[in-house]
Amino acid sequence: MANKKKRRLSVTDFLKMKSDGMPITMLTAYDFPTAERLDSAGVDMLLVGDSLSMVVQGHENTLPVTLEQMIYHGEMVARAAKRSFVVVDIPFPINHHGVHEAVKAAGRIMKETGCQAVKLEGGAEQADVIRAMVNAGIPVIAHVGLRPQAIHAMGGYKVQRDRDALMHDATAAQGAGAFCVLIECVPEEIATEITKELNVPTIGIGAGNGCDGQVLVISDMLGMTGGYVPSFVKAYADVGNQITTAVNAWCKEVRSRSFPDKDHSF
Repeated sequence: MANKKKRRLSVTDFLKMKSDGMPITMLTAYDFPTAERLDSAGVDMLLVGDSLSMVVQGHENTLPVTLEQMIYHGEMVARAAKRSFVVVDIPFPINHHGVHEAVKAAGRIMKETGCQAVKLEGGAEQADVIRAMVNAGIPVIAHVGLRPQAIHAMGGYKVQRDRDALMHDATAAQGAGAFCVLIECVPEEIATEITKELNVPTIGIGAGNGCDGQVLVISDMLGMTGGYVPSFVKAYADVGNQITTAVNAWCKEVRSRSFPDKDHSF
């Protein structure tokens, strides 16, 4: 009997998951093999985050990554995903170039990657951009709380505690048509209050257990990040050290001429 084709998750699925109290899972992905594994593991959303500027390209923040690079990585991830809903970040500073340019860029992302939605940083001040994208048929996730693209203006990677401003951003994003709101580095009590207030689902990162879903950067949760790791991250594997151990063993065998042996030669 032929295998039944997987059905890709949709915006309506996530709205139902919120109403049913079923938590949503999201992880970042930047390439085909990783996305293929995450999709097979049952991750609901794959985020091609502008975090690739840091974890893939080695920059100190998310600002350098370009639209072309986001499209390049987004296309790989979207090609791999069969069930997972793929979201691609709009890189800095495109959503501040005016509604027309922002919609044009989001349209390019959707057309050229095959993703199902875009994510942009901002809430109330980005309401017009969100509304225009939604009116153009582009599903949008808004990103409130700590906004890495505004890291210099915000004075660093700090927990955001202004309850009224955060609530205003989240409700304005929902009002403009965002189908989901990502909340980053916000006290659990505030994030939970926002989640209860909104009709659309929330995805938390460093925002406690009261959100409708959770997201982590894949390299963080697999233990592949060197240097500083945020306190809200839990590593579920130690892949970084496993890679180092495996490569050390291979180098040793090559140098001792024990690899390749008879079993690995023609």
